[in-house]
Amino acid sequence: MTVNRTRRRLLAAGAGALALPALPSLAWALPGRKHADWLFSAVDDARGNHRIAAITPNGEQHFTLAIPERCHGGCLSPTAPRAVVFARRPGQHFYVVDGDRREVSHRVAAGGGHHFYGHGVFAPDGRYLYVTANRLEDAMGLVRVYDAEDDYRHVRDIELDGIGPHEIRLMPDGETLAVGLGGIRTHPDYGRVKLNLGDMDPALLLVDRESGDVTARHRPSHHQLSCRHLDVAEDGTVIAGYQFQGPEWETRPLLCRLGPDGAFSELALDEALTASLQQYTASVAVSRRRPLALVTAPRGHKVLLLNHQSGKLVAEYALADAAGARCDGEGGFVVSSGRGGLYRIVPNKPEALALASLPLRWDNHLT
Repeated sequence: MTVNRTRRRLLAAGAGALALPALPSLAWALPGRKHADWLFSAVDDARGNHRIAAITPNGEQHFTLAIPERCHGGCLSPTAPRAVVFARRPGQHFYVVDGDRREVSHRVAAGGGHHFYGHGVFAPDGRYLYVTANRLEDAMGLVRVYDAEDDYRHVRDIELDGIGPHEIRLMPDGETLAVGLGGIRTHPDYGRVKLNLGDMDPALLLVDRESGDVTARHRPSHHQLSCRHLDVAEDGTVIAGYQFQGPEWETRPLLCRLGPDGAFSELALDEALTASLQQYTASVAVSRRRPLALVTAPRGHKVLLLNHQSGKLVAEYALADAAGARCDGEGGFVVSSGRGGLYRIVPNKPEALALASLPLRWDNHLT
């Protein structure tokens, strides 16, 4: 594993156009906290340069940090002002952002024979970081574990007996990991080419983070429904989104629900609405204040609002290239657009409220 702590030229191009020397404290806002003070996302600028962006939810201030590769998802430390952003599949590094210094403090490599899938999550005490990864020699899906108190040293791997783990979240018990297993084999030598579409085996997994045991494996109704992104409610409900890898003329369910009682189901939306999503969902964000989940569908230029307890559709919004999503801490959601916009979705409001428009191409996730 390679760790780079030099904080030097990698970030020299750091500040965004609205950044000021006296930016407010980068106070963290984790899901249980009241306010979302800063949001993070992987972005590309107008010239196609890769960056990590931090922005206030009202869009009034932001800064960016230059990085050498395109990134994807991220996570926040629960105990320190740090955000971690992961390279896009098949990624080779993750980047730790020091919120106080507004710079990258660590660049950690996947190491020989491995690549990352773009997501990770911290343990409740902030010590261990759990990162989804691929072992190239046998395409084994892994959760790689890193010690944040020891310069993000790799300490062990959890084997998932499957291919392509993607988004990972911590369940409310603090001990169980929810993992979207995409089922798609990739290799850095072939970029993002999908190498096994005929024999995919995706699933929604529950994994004991201490023992490494896979305690539940819920398979979609079709083997080409790649389970990718998910979020977890305070009661333990998991909402996950699929990306269908089969024929473009087929319409398949694109969302599933795992209830607190362990019951797994796929959510039945109107067939015309499902078809309009173009077989693809991106971010999932579950409210900690209301029984609501938000799902973005960038190809269909839509945002869906669901009741995560019943699984029923509450509302849909038209939003061009809807990308990242997270709770705003006040019962609503913040959503980014790949076209540079930042929006707030407020339940019972018929349209998305525009907050900012920046010369940035937001990736599919907000942290």
